Amino acid sequence: MSIGISEEHVELAASLRGWAAGLGGAEAARLAESDAEAAFDEAWKAVGEMGVATIGLAEEAGGGGGSVLDVAVALEACARELVPGPLLSNAVAVALLGRDERFALALDADLRVVLDLPGATHVLLPDTDGAWWVAPASAVTGTTSVGLDLTRRFSSAQADLADAERVDGLTTDRVRRALVTYAAAEASGVARWCLATAVDYAKVREQFGKPIGAFQAIKHLCAEMLETAEAVTASAWDVAGVAFGEDDDQWAFAADVALVTAFDGAVEVAKSCIQVLGGIGFTFEHDAHLSLRRALALRALVGDADDAAERLTTRAVSGTRRQVEVDLEGRDDAVRDEVRATVARIAAEDEASRRRALVETGYLTPHWPAPAGLAADPVTQIVIDQELARAGVTRPDIVIAGWALPTILEHGTDEQRERFVTASLLGDLVWCQLFSEPGSGSDLASLRTRATKVDGGWRLDGQKVWTSVADRADWAICLARTDPDAKPHQGIGYFLVDMKGSDGIDVRPLREITGEALFNEVFLDDVFVPDDCLVAGPTDGWRLARTTLANERVAMATSRLSKSTEHAVALAAAGGLSTTQHVAVGRSVALSTVCSLLGVRTVLRSLAGQGPGAESAVAKLLGVRNRQDGSELVVRLLESRVLVPGGDDEVAAATWEMLNTRCLSIAGGTTQIMRNVAGERILGLPRG
Repeated sequence: MSIGISEEHVELAASLRGWAAGLGGAEAARLAESDAEAAFDEAWKAVGEMGVATIGLAEEAGGGGGSVLDVAVALEACARELVPGPLLSNAVAVALLGRDERFALALDADLRVVLDLPGATHVLLPDTDGAWWVAPASAVTGTTSVGLDLTRRFSSAQADLADAERVDGLTTDRVRRALVTYAAAEASGVARWCLATAVDYAKVREQFGKPIGAFQAIKHLCAEMLETAEAVTASAWDVAGVAFGEDDDQWAFAADVALVTAFDGAVEVAKSCIQVLGGIGFTFEHDAHLSLRRALALRALVGDADDAAERLTTRAVSGTRRQVEVDLEGRDDAVRDEVRATVARIAAEDEASRRRALVETGYLTPHWPAPAGLAADPVTQIVIDQELARAGVTRPDIVIAGWALPTILEHGTDEQRERFVTASLLGDLVWCQLFSEPGSGSDLASLRTRATKVDGGWRLDGQKVWTSVADRADWAICLARTDPDAKPHQGIGYFLVDMKGSDGIDVRPLREITGEALFNEVFLDDVFVPDDCLVAGPTDGWRLARTTLANERVAMATSRLSKSTEHAVALAAAGGLSTTQHVAVGRSVALSTVCSLLGVRTVLRSLAGQGPGAESAVAKLLGVRNRQDGSELVVRLLESRVLVPGGDDEVAAATWEMLNTRCLSIAGGTTQIMRNVAGERILGLPRG
């Protein structure tokens, strides 16, 4: 994966990575202890010939006329291969000035740090009053030393502005945001190289007779690198997707999210890469330390992430949220009017009739096939979402029916579809799920509930646990072992159990840490299930349990932050928080925003006709962390109020949310198991 999603950007990134790999960036960096300028100059000459330096320059000025996102895709690809020299400073100058020269960049009037001064023809720098100038390089004298990043040159300098040209309207904030925009793209490239390098090594390096990637500790470390790399890439993609100056509030918000997310993230991925590589990663000969150096230098260059987090809190308190519009490029024209008219009819219904109207039109689950939905393509799904939101119509949550009905639709009989689908969508039937057992949680294939064949059906015996709403459910989807002699993943049936009309079902509530009893134990004692309530064949249960429809749901991303993060922002707005607490709120705002961005990128992949990328899997893992950390943050911000609540509804709700979200990293597959899955299915690591 990379910043680019469109076919053109994917091709551009692949082409530039192949080209950049031949420039010898790592070899040039290793010459830093002697004379690297010749190697740097050679690389810069190749950059110029390839047109990379001027991708973002207007065509009438001799450039490629590309967008900010085009430039970001190019910078990510070049950073992945450690292209040395002044590409970053030049990209910033081209974006701000629209000029094709070799630029150095200073961020402070004292010129304590000047990026890429050797070989520059011009320098972009500020004065003590905050004005910005373009000075000829001959007017700037400096001392250059080999620093942390061996692929770049940093100098301390002095300048004579007598012959400098003032840049009207340019501000320090604008320059720093441009720097963050393009530096975040480089951070993404570094993170991507480190992830790929670590995974490739883990696949082939053997210890104790097997590849190290088969060991869960390495697998989890690589999966965590994937999570972080996806967050880095999403934030870099977003800030580059906002046109410079088009909306200063949105650009500033996106830049601060990137500053909080991308640079710490790239450093962490680089460090983890060296950890996976082990001793070889600690050698000067391996390239891993060069990427770590680049990541550390980028982080030092762009500014303090805590300051950015504070700014995010301030922006969020003022009402700013990241508004990412999905451009349907006119593909919605064919369906927009019809959808809008249908939604208007639905919205005109009273509350009692609105759900039925959603079901009858297929707008409740438009991505499902008939009779439940419309088998709608991604564009139609987005348009329906947009029009429902515009009309203020909220879909009801169908809960476990959202798991049961897709299986019935795809694998059930016509009679089963007729009997269960519409009634469940209307809310007339409530479902629960009888999957987990005391000895079979994430290892669901080890379940022991038995299904014994009898005349006209099956007899079920066993115990299920962690079953939500079993006490009021009408029906259950149940997995039971039909063949005790078969392999664990075989010999399992998928049954529909009548929870209200069957003898032998004993539901016992389990009180959770919230004090409530949503979960239940369910004991099945000789429970009869007729043959017409078996879905597909008697040994198809495992396959059916993994069913997802080919036409998956494409959901419109929301601009709202997560529930707890919004609560934390409200507490910040009320005043009384310390600087440290403001930083914590801002970091929560950044993570919540990144989770939304991952959703947007998944939508865009669907619109481009691509399969789901890593974002969808990572969004689940980061989403759990976002909700858990956010709810815990709110409780921390409430401080001693949580100890003596005294009927305080706000404290009670916050405490309940914090306790309740602990289940998110367990339910539906623990975070650790999901990381195993991500490591094996996305990264291709070997099974243990």
